[in-house]
Amino acid sequence: MSAEIVTFGCRLNAYESEAMRARAAEAGLEGAIIFNTCAVTGEAVRQSRQAIRKARRANPGAKIIVTGCAAQTDPAAYAQMPEVDLVLGNIEKLETGSYAFGLDGAERVRVNDIMSVKETAAQFVDSFEGRTRAFLQVQNGCDHRCTFCIIPYGRGNSRSVPVGAVISEARRLAAAGFAELVLTGVDLTAYGADLPGAPTLGQLVQKILKLVPELKRLRLSSIDSIEADDTLMRAIAEEERLMPHFHLSVQAGDDLILKRMKRRHSRRDTIEFCETVRGLRPEAAFGADLIAAFPTETEDMHQNSLALVDEAGLTYLHVFPFSPRQGTPAARMPQLSRQTVKSRAAALRAKGDSARATFFAALAGSEQTLLVEDNGLGRTPCFAPVRFAGAAEAGSFVRVRITGVAGDHLSGEILS
Repeated sequence: MSAEIVTFGCRLNAYESEAMRARAAEAGLEGAIIFNTCAVTGEAVRQSRQAIRKARRANPGAKIIVTGCAAQTDPAAYAQMPEVDLVLGNIEKLETGSYAFGLDGAERVRVNDIMSVKETAAQFVDSFEGRTRAFLQVQNGCDHRCTFCIIPYGRGNSRSVPVGAVISEARRLAAAGFAELVLTGVDLTAYGADLPGAPTLGQLVQKILKLVPELKRLRLSSIDSIEADDTLMRAIAEEERLMPHFHLSVQAGDDLILKRMKRRHSRRDTIEFCETVRGLRPEAAFGADLIAAFPTETEDMHQNSLALVDEAGLTYLHVFPFSPRQGTPAARMPQLSRQTVKSRAAALRAKGDSARATFFAALAGSEQTLLVEDNGLGRTPCFAPVRFAGAAEAGSFVRVRITGVAGDHLSGEILS
């Protein structure tokens, strides 16, 4: 019985869970439950602890290992849980040796200083269970210190996977049958600054598409638009295999709040980036991370974030109710009431639902090429989910006409 991996949080964590699965198998670890945690919000930490307790009740004899960003930033909290047998840091979780020897009598907490790590190696993950697209980690860590964010302390400083290793893994994944790859990282647009010659994310995208011609689709995960280089913008304009869906690390739509967050962009920067990309790829769709009720946010500031959804033409929103993280400057700022946090988060989510519905309605009657996932579900190039009738194998492409909108997805019919 192989180890079970329970993943919380971002795409990078999902990627690393597959690497952990491979490392645990190499070590012959069986019957363990490994929790790959997230520290981005207090709620994410609470959910992980709740899941650990539930797993122990359901599996009294299993070994429970906890790792990920929450374990890296607060290993003592997990070590104090009687349900937990072993706590691993974010570097240790990717090493076969961490799983190679028995847990009995071993050191219970193995978490080293993440800031001492200077390199990120490719993990060469060959499969992603239950997925038709694969994540490809090209960067880790972050050199910025946004006032709300604990993640640099869980991931360390920015470091990039060398271009050659990225190309090798892209080829492996394409050969394994994945038609679409998603480039992932903590600060993806910071890619390459630490490598010889300082290659940029745009240059990496161009090299992947040139040197892996068998790859059908390439997609980017969350990017910081202010760091988008000229080569990336040219790739957006010229490379049809680079998907026109861009998820932006926006966080707020008010300039004073952005300054207090220590972000590097302005409200206008987000709007101009979306306008520029639409000029290059009119079919483009944009997602965004937004934090609701950051400390000191007034009602007018909140309204600026709501208005940004329309002004920038955002479609897919990831809304995070502000959650103070111990050790960050924002945790020491004047906090808003939890009722205000909840109500503003709800308003942003409702705005996002409305924006998505409008975008979906505009796609009605269009013809789209879907990458099929399973059970009659596929994704358009702009990542809109479409349900269709008829048989199509997961991982294949089908051409459909969009016939309508059904809540959080589109409906379509296969074209003969």
